[in-house]
Amino acid sequence: VQLVESGGGSVQAGGSLRLSCKVSGDTDRHYCMAWFRQAPGKEREAVAMIYTGGTPTYYADSVKGRFTISRDDAKNAVYLQMNSLKVEDTAMYYCAARPGPCAWQSGAYMSWGQGTQVTVS
Repeated sequence: VQLVESGGGSVQAGGSLRLSCKVSGDTDRHYCMAWFRQAPGKEREAVAMIYTGGTPTYYADSVKGRFTISRDDAKNAVYLQMNSLKVEDTAMYYCAARPGPCAWQSGAYMSWGQGTQVTVS
């Protein structure tokens, strides 16, 4: 599958952003869709994951209660609503997909978008 992210930008701490990921290609299979992020000098980390149909969902402890992942399979899109943003949320955010169950490891994902930058100041 091919993934294209959008929606990043600059925001003040406490603000909100909504990231979108458009999915194209082999969308007939059951996929786990995930959002990862990578800050300069740090490893890429999973932020949130969602399986086909919208459940189950998984969140990193650092974003629980602030971020919400959702998907619209009819539109082949995945979203990440980010509220109460913190400076430490600053990173490049990537959409990723893998067939089958969700996984926390970035190496388990076969398809990646180009990334969208989120900067919180």
